[in-house]
Amino acid sequence: MFTLEFLFIILGLIIGTAIGFAVRKYIAEGKINTAEAQAIKIITDAEHQAEAKKREVLLEAKDEIHKLRSDNEKEYKVRRSELQSLESRILNREEAVQKKADSLERKEEKLVARLDDAKIKQEQAKALVEKRELELERVAGLTAEEGKQILLSQLESEITQESALIIKENEQRVKEESTKYAQNVIAQAIQRVAADQVAEATVSVVQLPNDEMKGRIIGREGRNIRSIESLTGVDLIIDDTPEAVVLSCFDPIRREIARVALEKLVQDGRIHPTRIEETVEKARKEVETLIKESGEQAAYDAGVHGLHPEIIKYLGRLKYRTSYGQNVLKHAVEVSNIAGILAEEIGLDPKLAKRGGLLHDIGKSIDHDVEGPHVDLGVDIARRYKESDVVINCIEAHHGDVEFKCVEAILVTAADAISAARPGARRETVESYVKRLEKLEEIATSFDGIEKSYAIQAGREVRIIVKPEVISEAEITLTARKIVKEIEAQLDFPGQIKVNVIRETRAVDYAK
Repeated sequence: MFTLEFLFIILGLIIGTAIGFAVRKYIAEGKINTAEAQAIKIITDAEHQAEAKKREVLLEAKDEIHKLRSDNEKEYKVRRSELQSLESRILNREEAVQKKADSLERKEEKLVARLDDAKIKQEQAKALVEKRELELERVAGLTAEEGKQILLSQLESEITQESALIIKENEQRVKEESTKYAQNVIAQAIQRVAADQVAEATVSVVQLPNDEMKGRIIGREGRNIRSIESLTGVDLIIDDTPEAVVLSCFDPIRREIARVALEKLVQDGRIHPTRIEETVEKARKEVETLIKESGEQAAYDAGVHGLHPEIIKYLGRLKYRTSYGQNVLKHAVEVSNIAGILAEEIGLDPKLAKRGGLLHDIGKSIDHDVEGPHVDLGVDIARRYKESDVVINCIEAHHGDVEFKCVEAILVTAADAISAARPGARRETVESYVKRLEKLEEIATSFDGIEKSYAIQAGREVRIIVKPEVISEAEITLTARKIVKEIEAQLDFPGQIKVNVIRETRAVDYAK
């Protein structure tokens, strides 16, 4: 039983497998046929679409070709029209040129005819002139050459006289205009620069909080005051003046060091020789720093750059130097500015003029310590620190001791005189002022024929009345010149002095 069942099962499996294989084969063949049909359909559709696309592209290409052909035809027509128009204009111009050429030929023919006629008339005129010249020579009894010489001689004489008059008039006009221009330039320079001038005395006063401080300054047996005087080189004057000590010294820098040191000692209250020595040393350094800063500020105010550091120090020392009460540093800055303005007005380099003006009195910074005039000392300083020849000439020539080698030196001298002579810039003691006025009048009356003399305008002018019977009208100019020379030889004065000589002739009679 088991074998039969097993056989049936195996037979069933074989039949099932055969049937399954047949069914699967049938299904596979159906799918293959369907796929082939779809593939054929897709290929057919693609061929139809490609054909349609091909026809569409061909149509677009034909349209584009037609459009390009149409555009080319239009452009060709436009170009052809332009060429025809250009050709027409060229033909018209050729016709116009031909007409002008024909007209020029006709005018040339006329000009040739006129030239021939002019030559004939010129020959006739020449013959007439020669005939007239011969007739004139016969009547005048002179040849043409002799007549020409006479005319030239007369003309030369007239030209000489007229040229002399013209030269004289021009010289007078130039002199008047140059004087007016110079006065205008100087007036502008004075108006534009009016720096303050500091008048300092030869003594300094230190205020004290009370009179007891005087005893502390003097110290036991005078040791403190001796220490201050020996360290600073300044004389301390302690008198009955309430709450004040006077410092006296011809050197303003030493006096300033002593003033600063004494003020520090009074403020601190500790006054003994050791403390005095320390304070004086600190004051000396402070004053040196102040000197340097003052020199730098002066150079900045004057607009002068590139100065050597040592020259800056010399310049700062001028802050403590005075001349006739005028602060020399402020005077140097003022001279620098005035010289720069004058240089600008006449077209020179203002920088050189300013530099020379700022350094013109640099020698006064050491003339208390070194023997010699401040001009020579200033020249030595300028040469030592490689200043230019123009600046050196400005320094050495500003008092007229050396010949001017450049125009800038002349301007610095003029600016120096302007700054010194400006009202209020300098002051004198009453005694020296009165002596100068008396000497001025004495010099004026020392000449023969002088009746009276008066010094007026603070010694800036002297008016002199002469005896008319002794000095004639023609001699008063010579007399004024002699008095000027004598004043220049005997007097030292800032600026200039006007000498005004007056001569009057009076006729007196009485009615009875």
